[in-house]
Amino acid sequence: MTKNNTAPLVKKAILVPFILITSLFALWGFANDITNPMVSAFKKVLELDNFQASLVQLAFYGGYFTMALPAAIFVNRYSYKKGILMGLALYAIGALLFYPAAAYEEFGFFLAALYILTFGLAFLETTANPYILSMGSEETATRRLNLAQAFNPVGALLGLVVAQKFILAALQSDDLLPNGEPVYGTLTESAKELVRTSDLSVIRNPYVILGLVVIAFFVIIAVMKMPHNERQEGKVVIGDSIKRLFKSKKFVGGVVAQAFYVGAQIMCWTYLYQYAESFGIDNATAVNYGIAALVIFLSGRWVGTALLRSISPGKLLFFFALGASLCTLVTIFVPGIVGLYALVGISFFMSIMFPTIYGIALEGQGDDSKFGAAFLVMAIVGGALMPTLQGLILDLGGTGYTDVNILGVPEVNFSFVLPLGCFVLVALYARNVYAKYNL
Repeated sequence: MTKNNTAPLVKKAILVPFILITSLFALWGFANDITNPMVSAFKKVLELDNFQASLVQLAFYGGYFTMALPAAIFVNRYSYKKGILMGLALYAIGALLFYPAAAYEEFGFFLAALYILTFGLAFLETTANPYILSMGSEETATRRLNLAQAFNPVGALLGLVVAQKFILAALQSDDLLPNGEPVYGTLTESAKELVRTSDLSVIRNPYVILGLVVIAFFVIIAVMKMPHNERQEGKVVIGDSIKRLFKSKKFVGGVVAQAFYVGAQIMCWTYLYQYAESFGIDNATAVNYGIAALVIFLSGRWVGTALLRSISPGKLLFFFALGASLCTLVTIFVPGIVGLYALVGISFFMSIMFPTIYGIALEGQGDDSKFGAAFLVMAIVGGALMPTLQGLILDLGGTGYTDVNILGVPEVNFSFVLPLGCFVLVALYARNVYAKYNL
C-alpha cells in the first residue's frame, strides 16, 4: 500500500461532519460494552445456564449478520447520510423496547430488543466505516479509519462504567451471604419475583436513556449538511459488485479473518467476568478489569495508528496477532490473577485488528466498497457464534466454571482455546497479505 504521509487525513472543509460521524463509533461502542456484562447479569436474574445466557450475544451480534447486506443495498440506493439516519432510528427503537421488555419480564423480549437494536448498529457500521474511508485520499484511508475507530473504546469505556455503577452494583440478585453463597438462591419464589422485577428495571433504565440520546443524534445529523462523495456513493449493480469482490482472495480472506477476530474479541470481553469469578472476584469488581482492558485497548489503538505511519498494515497486524496469541496461552495455562492479567493484556493486541483488516480487505475495491463493507460487517456474526460455543464448554460438568479440568486447567481456562485459534488464523491472514500483496 502506497504511503502518503503528507496528505491530510481529513480536509478542514469536512472536519465537522468527520467529527460527527466519528462520534457514532463511540455510540455503538457504548452499546457493545454495556451489553457484555449483561450475559452474567441475565444469567443470575433469570436463573439461566451458561448457554442460555450466551444467547444475549447471539441476538446482539446476529443482528449485524441479518441487516448488514440490506443496509448496503439501502445505502447503494440512497446515500451514506440516509443509511446513518436509518441506523440511528433502528438503534433508538431497539433501546426503547427495553421498557416493555422489563414490564413483561420475558428473556425473549429482551433478546428481540437487542436484535432490533443491532439492526441499527449494522446500518451504522456498514455505512460509517466506508464513509470515513471516503473522506480523503485512499493512501490515508486505513489510518483515517483507525483514528475514527479509536473513539469506539471511549464509548465502550463509558458503557462499562455505566454497567458497573448503575447496573451491576445495584442488582439485588448479585448479593452474597457471609459464606459467599448467593442470597437469590435462598429466597422464596415470591421474594424472587420482587427481586426480579427490581433488577430488570435496573437493567432497563440505561438502555431507555440511551435510546433518547440516539434520537438526539438523529436530529443533529438530519439537519447537518454532510459531504457527498460521488465516486464512493455512485450506484453499482449488486450482483456484479459481489462477483468482483469474491474474486479477490484478499477480500475473502479479510471477511474470514474479521469473523474470527470479532469472535475472539467478544469471547475475551464477555468471559472475562466468568474467568474472574472462577477464583472469587465478583462481577461488580470484575468490571474494573473490563475497564482496564478497554483502557489498554484504547492505548493500543492510538499506538497502532501511529505505527501505521511507518509499518505496513499487514506486518503490524501479524505482530499484534502473535502478541494476542501469547497472552491467550498465558490465560489458558496460568490460572488465577496472572492469567486474568494476561486476559486483560490481550486487548492491547486486539486494538488495531478490526479497522486494519477492514482497510486491507477494502483497499483497491473502489465502487464495490459499500458491498464489501456489508460482508465485513456481516462477519461480526463471529461475535454471535463463538461465545455460544464457549458457553457450551463452560457448561461441561455443570453450570459452574471449575466443574471439570481439561488439560490440567479448569474448563473456564480451557475455553480460551477458541480465541487462541482465532488469533492464529488472523496471524496467518496478515502474513499472507504482507507476503503476497506487500500491504
